[in-house]
Amino acid sequence: MNIIWWIIIGGIAGWMASKVMDTGDRQGCLFDIILGILGGMLGGWLLTNLGLGMQQDFWGSLFTAFLGAVLLLFIRKQFFGRRR
Repeated sequence: MNIIWWIIIGGIAGWMASKVMDTGDRQGCLFDIILGILGGMLGGWLLTNLGLGMQQDFWGSLFTAFLGAVLLLFIRKQFFGRRR
């Protein structure tokens, strides 16, 4: 998969994850792309280590990146969430 597909899938997955985790209004497009790419790496590593490696087509890559991005946002919210 070339860098253009990484950016496209990363942007979509990061945007979807930020909507699910309710952080979409505070983040920018660049953050969503980076989040999706890092989420894809994390999701791919986790799913492979769990023995659940997916077929790497568009939908499999998007799902993997989405899961990883949601996990990254969850971890970020736990450590850097608003404290009152």
